[in-house]
Parts: sequence; C-alpha cells; structure tokens
Amino acid sequence: MPVGNDFDPAATARLLLRTSRFGALATLQADAVKPFCSLVNLATMPDASPILLISRLAEHTKNILIRNAVSLMVSAQDAGDPLAAPRISLVGTAELVAEETARATARRRYLAAHPSSEVFVDFGDFAFYRIAIERAHLVAGFGRIVDLGSEQVLTDISDAGALLASEDGAVAHMNADHQDALALYAGHFAGVTGGNWRCIGIDPEGLDMRDEAGRGLRVIFPRRIVAPGALRSVLKELADDARQQNRKPN
Repeated sequence: MPVGNDFDPAATARLLLRTSRFGALATLQADAVKPFCSLVNLATMPDASPILLISRLAEHTKNILIRNAVSLMVSAQDAGDPLAAPRISLVGTAELVAEETARATARRRYLAAHPSSEVFVDFGDFAFYRIAIERAHLVAGFGRIVDLGSEQVLTDISDAGALLASEDGAVAHMNADHQDALALYAGHFAGVTGGNWRCIGIDPEGLDMRDEAGRGLRVIFPRRIVAPGALRSVLKELADDARQQNRKPN
C-alpha cells in the first residue's frame, strides 16, 4: 500500500478492490431492520465494481432479492494485527448482471480470479451480481480515514471500448506466451518472488494478477491505456524496465 507522502486515498481504495479475493457482505433481512453478514468471494469488473457469484438459496441472496441495499468490506491481507491493515467499506446496491455482454465479462473475470467456481457457475440457482457503489469509507492507517465518492473509487472506462473488447485475448496471450513477463512484474513492481502468476484482468489503469496460492497483485500502468496497440507497448515497456533493473549490480 502507498506509504509516506505517496498516500493517495482513491488509488489505495482501487488497489484494495482490485487485489481482494473475498469480503464481508452485509445485507438486510426481510424485516429490513436486522443486518446479516456473510463471507463472499469477489472479483471486479473493468471499472473496479465488485462482482459476486451467489446462489438464490443463500440467505444473503434472499435478502438482496427483497431489498438490494448492501455494504461490502474488503481488507488488505497483511500479516500482523488485522486492524492495522488498510480496509474499505462500500455502500451501495447489489444488481443482477443481466445484459449478455456484461454477464460474459463478469463470468470471465470471476472465473479467472476463482477457477474452482467453474464447478458450479452454471448451476441454475447461481447468478452474478455487481455492487453498484454509492460511497466508500477508507481506513488506511492512523489519520488516514477518508470518505470517497463512487467516482473516486471506480475506473473510467467510457473511452476504453477497444481495449475492453480485446481484453479476453490479451489475457489469454499473456498467460500462454508471457509467463516470464508476469514473473518479472511480480518481482519488480511488487517485490514478490515465487508463485505461478496468471493475468486475470486488464483495464485502462493496470493489469491484475493472481497466483495458485490466491495472492493478488496489481501492476499499475505509467499512463492510461485505451487501445490494444498502446497496451502492447506499455507491457513491453514494463517488462524491459524490470529486466534492466534486474541486470543492475547490487
């Protein structure tokens, strides 16, 4: 997480959303008075909206179908005191992902983050829900408690249609042909060694990765990318930079 004078609340919030595997989902029970909290796996859409794959047989889904107001909390999985780790609480609504293209994107991104869900993703009682964020509350350390609007948490994708249309192919290409580059990114930009890293998503601001142990990390692009050609250029630039740094003597 950003430290010192580099602290950026919006960037910290987006990083938490992009790298978290699970969170605590709060819904309202049928009487709309008593809250109900459950653990859910999550992934993100290209704009960083959290997506859930949940069964209508689950208590939280039953609650959502009656009243879809929700809160979702995610936290950095740092060692030590969990209350010292950055965390963000989102307030909004849980909306069924019904449109075909959006559902395909949700499915692809969620399964990339949670491959084991392939077993039940097509069961008739399961569906994808997107958390439409209205506001967020970030706790990132002493004196770093910030309220954020949805526009600060989400990534603008209004001009990135070409990039998003190519995302599936770009992710598959990175995983099939550039495992070495993904390992370089993990080591150079996150200081993480080991692990079999796979790309799970690309958006205008960065590339998301996860390894077989479930660790997540994000490579932030040096500039905003909205087209496939620019994506290829920036990925090569990042790999070249990592290789050059690795060649420097200690």
